[in-house]
Amino acid sequence: MLKKSRLQVNSTSPLDKVLSWFEQLHQPQIPKSVWIRCQLALAEGFTNAVRHAHKDKAWDLPIEIEVEVFAESIEMKIWDWGDKFDLEQKIAEISQQVDLESGGGRGLKLMKDIADSLTYSRTPGDRNCLSIVKHYDPIPKAED
Repeated sequence: MLKKSRLQVNSTSPLDKVLSWFEQLHQPQIPKSVWIRCQLALAEGFTNAVRHAHKDKAWDLPIEIEVEVFAESIEMKIWDWGDKFDLEQKIAEISQQVDLESGGGRGLKLMKDIADSLTYSRTPGDRNCLSIVKHYDPIPKAED
């Protein structure tokens, strides 16, 4: 493992706080295109936790985010306190009824397309964990 960090925010925390924290985890061997896609997946996951999982819940409910950077993968986890739902079923429904004119509603599909592994599971204590894993081929270090 190259880097690991955990952040706890609440539903009113701005997305740029999350992205700024994530940026500190960047490693030079991660291809820029992979890093940008992971940034997008993290933004979508956090935004979904705020807009959907924590909708109509107390503003100060914590959202926890953990990122682990490995030599050939990035693993991101987002924990929320929302109701349980079937991720694969929801993605299938979204795929069938995408409204291209809509300003939203495509985040789960986008995360699924970016990730090599995308899961959403109920954890002890009635929390949910969205797990996003992206593998990459590292950029070789330049020789001196």
